[in-house]
Amino acid sequence: MGAEKKWLFTLFSASFVSILIFLSTICGFSFSYNYATHKPFSSVVHRGPGHPPAFAYYISGGRGDADRIFRLLLAVYHPRNRYLLHISADGTKEERLKLGLMVKSLPAARAFENVDVIGKPDPTTYMGSTNMAAILRAATILLKVDAEWDWFVTLSAMDYPLVTQDDLSHAFSSVRRDLNFIDHTSDLGWKEGQRIKPIVVDPGTYLARRTQIFHATEKRPMPDIFKVFTGSPWVILSRSFLEFCVLGWDNLPRILLMYFTNAVLPQEFYFHSVICNSPEFKNTTVNGDLRYVAWDSPPKMEPLFLNASNYVEMIQSGAAFARQFAKDEHVLDMIDSKVLKRGRNRATPGAWCTGRKYWLMDPCSQWGDVNVLKPGPQQKKFGESINRLLDDWKSQLNSCS
Repeated sequence: MGAEKKWLFTLFSASFVSILIFLSTICGFSFSYNYATHKPFSSVVHRGPGHPPAFAYYISGGRGDADRIFRLLLAVYHPRNRYLLHISADGTKEERLKLGLMVKSLPAARAFENVDVIGKPDPTTYMGSTNMAAILRAATILLKVDAEWDWFVTLSAMDYPLVTQDDLSHAFSSVRRDLNFIDHTSDLGWKEGQRIKPIVVDPGTYLARRTQIFHATEKRPMPDIFKVFTGSPWVILSRSFLEFCVLGWDNLPRILLMYFTNAVLPQEFYFHSVICNSPEFKNTTVNGDLRYVAWDSPPKMEPLFLNASNYVEMIQSGAAFARQFAKDEHVLDMIDSKVLKRGRNRATPGAWCTGRKYWLMDPCSQWGDVNVLKPGPQQKKFGESINRLLDDWKSQLNSCS
């Protein structure tokens, strides 16, 4: 009876997957095969000097964000990159399974095997240190599974790109690969009294249920063996700097990690303080995060949600990404249609996509040379934005001063 049940389960699973594949195909996902060899069309990915840069994306979200994470993956997908997707511990096993199945429905992701979903999720407490721990874990995983990407990019389910991956790679092709795009300042202002001196504990480090941080009754003095820097929590970091943070030939990253474990929103301080207190890396900091964000005046705790009224300013900003967006916000469809040229449930097309542009067929279900780039009209504004940041960086002897 046990063997019969196992056989029935296997048969059911195979049928279920077949149905999912059929349904995903008629909903817009295409599966393209080379019928001469019965294998997906393939191309060799070339990395390193002389080839376009590659990015390692960490895309995170919470309960109910599986569809948003997958849409963002499609918007930033390219076979040369690496992707790690994370639904935090407040999400369900079913959501992670659904996300994994959606990833499998993407022909290129199956062929290049460059997208992973974290199966054992991390807890993430708002404003607590568990968010920082999840980012460092993601960086460690990406360093372990792929040895040749150039920059680490953090995105949330509420983010969206304003350029294609061909645009991004083309602009970064002329950037030194040890540079880090990290918005930073040593002018702490009100953050010193409200986010550094207060001692907080993140219950997510030891409780299974989700809760908020709690404050100790006393405050701590500012440190005097290192200087605290702050800035945007969204970063684009070089592989060499991430290795410095997680592989440990210097104790500075661990000292600062212990210190910021008890700070409010440590992701606004940790990388900024590590890089600016490190003699090896402090002059590799380009002061910008390449994000478009809109704020109230005076600014509140979180930026404004973006909509169609922000579209023109977003596109003209020359930013690579924008945040934050509500789920299924109409302006995302505008970006897909006008900027990314991306069809529903399809990857953003690039020079690597060679399939016919037909409503039943995804152009990116077939591909040629994935090492060739074809930047679009938006690349000009983005390239100008990168050049301005680099000019500012070159004009400063110490970019962390």
